[in-house]
Amino acid sequence: MLELFLLRHGQTPSSRANSFCGGGLDVPLTPEGTEMATAFADFYKAVQWNAIYFSPLERTRVTAEIIRSERNIPMFPTEHLKEIAYGQWEGKTVEEVDREYHDEHISWIADPAWYPPTGREQATSVATRSIGVVQSIRDAFEDGKVLIVSHKATIRIVLCSLIGIDVGRFRYRLSCPVGSVSVVRFEEHGPFIDRIGDRSHLNDRLKTLPGT
Repeated sequence: MLELFLLRHGQTPSSRANSFCGGGLDVPLTPEGTEMATAFADFYKAVQWNAIYFSPLERTRVTAEIIRSERNIPMFPTEHLKEIAYGQWEGKTVEEVDREYHDEHISWIADPAWYPPTGREQATSVATRSIGVVQSIRDAFEDGKVLIVSHKATIRIVLCSLIGIDVGRFRYRLSCPVGSVSVVRFEEHGPFIDRIGDRSHLNDRLKTLPGT
């Protein structure tokens, strides 16, 4: 049985500030974000990963490298796992976006599948590119465990796509806090969600840090 682990990177300055940070911003992890990656690596150190697929942005790349450490795990960076592109909203807080792009923001809140952030990417586009990665993993591996290191919106969109939730509802149906992992098993009758937004690998201090 193939198991897919979808790990969101740890805390960044943008997640701590609750500002839009998509594929257009390459921000680093905070020291606490690095701790989150190390905690995941330590908790799952006995797991024999078939491979690690990751977004090439710094926050996800560094997370993947920490998990790999000195282990011989095949690594596959792919642009298709990058975060949704927020265009002119990048780096702005929710309050700033609502003030400066109010009408577009309201449309996006109502249905992000078809109404993109000002000047950028629909959730349906993210679904197409990210599910392509999942399919390539399924083609490559019949069983075992594969790790994907990606971003909040991208992971939620993948999960919605796999289990038949309207992609336009990705922001309102699934939890994906910083440093969390969601697990999908591909069983006889299709994808089965084993865990969503799990942070049992983090200590209480890391779980209570500010961040989306």
